[in-house]
Amino acid sequence: MTALLELRNVSKLFGGGFFSGRPPLHALDGITFSIPEDRPTITAIAGESGSGKTTLARILLGIATPSAGQVLYRGKDVARISGAERKRFRLEVQPIFQDPFESYNPFYKVDHVLTTPARNFKIGKSKAERRSRIEEALHAVGLQPEETLGRFPHQLSGGQRQRVMVARALLLRPRILLADEPVSMVDASLRATILDSVYTLNRTHGISVIYITHDLTTAYQVSDNIIVLYRGSVAEAGSVEQVIKQPKHPYTQLLVQSIPRPDPRKLWGDVPARGDAEALGEAVGCKFADRCPFVMDACRSAVPPLHHIDPHRVASCFLYRDSKVVAEQDIAGVFAPRADAARTGPVRA
Repeated sequence: MTALLELRNVSKLFGGGFFSGRPPLHALDGITFSIPEDRPTITAIAGESGSGKTTLARILLGIATPSAGQVLYRGKDVARISGAERKRFRLEVQPIFQDPFESYNPFYKVDHVLTTPARNFKIGKSKAERRSRIEEALHAVGLQPEETLGRFPHQLSGGQRQRVMVARALLLRPRILLADEPVSMVDASLRATILDSVYTLNRTHGISVIYITHDLTTAYQVSDNIIVLYRGSVAEAGSVEQVIKQPKHPYTQLLVQSIPRPDPRKLWGDVPARGDAEALGEAVGCKFADRCPFVMDACRSAVPPLHHIDPHRVASCFLYRDSKVVAEQDIAGVFAPRADAARTGPVRA
């Protein structure tokens, strides 16, 4: 399987040093996974605040460089490419950011975010063809060009602004779309529309999607596979059906139990976890040990490896120490294929 985008043992440290008097913060710790070139899928990166999701997104986009390890695109180190190769990388790996308003210049009409990249990347052979491609992309995300183009950002709703950014990605026809919390700042009524647009980009247009979120519900709705991060390390990864419906790692279980349910007997946040995630320092052993209800002596003295506990799942936990340790560190090796037969679209709550 040829990798389109690949992370090899990527770590990112912040702070530390001789004069700070504090150890560095491990924002990411030895992350290895890949996005295949011949099998466009949707991979969710999930975790609570401070898990390393945003740092990972910035490294994947080439905005930040890892402290250790490599990010490879088509086999070449992203930190070392330049010129035409970097331009191709910028074209083929496109972001959708969390806040749709911050992606716009309030002094320009929304046309600017579509016409500028179309012109820079030579989309279409003429102005008329570029216009046609822009209108086609807007229609694909459920927007009417005559009601969208020619307006300023403040004249559109948050959902419309975010869908314009999805249209921008579709216009450029990238190979990978990195969506960083794309629905966290829009109304619940618009989330399904935006998620459907992202889903369509993958299923209809063959664009691989990396969906970064703290919301396991939306991760389940659109993703094929999921990587759950805790304080910069992989807690659990694999098929989204298995990981969310039957979580194995205690941290994933905590996240699933935190999902709001329409049941007054199950209060949001009523989770049997101990300790305070914000107050914890860089622990020796398992990073989740001080919050885990199943903590053992081994958890405080050694870092648990990734155990292959199901055909399409790995988990970093000593509860599964009798299972095989993952020899191949690329966790994408356990990912399930696209679930087109079982799930033809986002699952509505």
